[in-house]
Amino acid sequence: MKKELGITVGVSIFVIILALILIPSPRSDIIKVEDALDKEVKPEIESPEIQEKLDTIEKINLENEYSPKEREWITSGPFQIDRSQYAIGEKIFIIIGGLDTNEKGQIAVMRSLNDTHYSVYLTIPFDGAAKPAFNYYLEPKILKSKEICSIDDLIGKWTIVFRGTDYPNLDFEITEEVVPGTNIEPAC
Repeated sequence: MKKELGITVGVSIFVIILALILIPSPRSDIIKVEDALDKEVKPEIESPEIQEKLDTIEKINLENEYSPKEREWITSGPFQIDRSQYAIGEKIFIIIGGLDTNEKGQIAVMRSLNDTHYSVYLTIPFDGAAKPAFNYYLEPKILKSKEICSIDDLIGKWTIVFRGTDYPNLDFEITEEVVPGTNIEPAC
């Protein structure tokens, strides 16, 4: 009996020692990592020139705050545009809906050259038999190929003419306001 008790105690001590060796310490494998995700990175500005440039950029951004005007939906028959005034760089949204099957022609987007003359900027064909409804976006830009050399050539009254129909023209204006990020470098 003493022999069995000795074996049992010996095995128990061996199991305890083995368990202490094999069970890892809770701190031994843990590496503390600093949580840098929630910390703000602040650059150190060492020169007044850099600070001056940052201040200039911030001032320009504040001066050029842009918010699009509300949509008005100006209509001529089955044709609609979303506003009467657009900023330079703003897209003009044209909705064509409910064309009759016999209505076929072109949408001519024209920019004013002076009080009496217009230049065709873009034509969009339409055919009610093939497609009675569709949408179209356009963004008047400075383009050497269209002889629009600067923003001065974009600013002013524009007209949309519906060739092949009796629908009245739609007029809109491009203002001096510029959408931030729009390329306004002269092209000619």
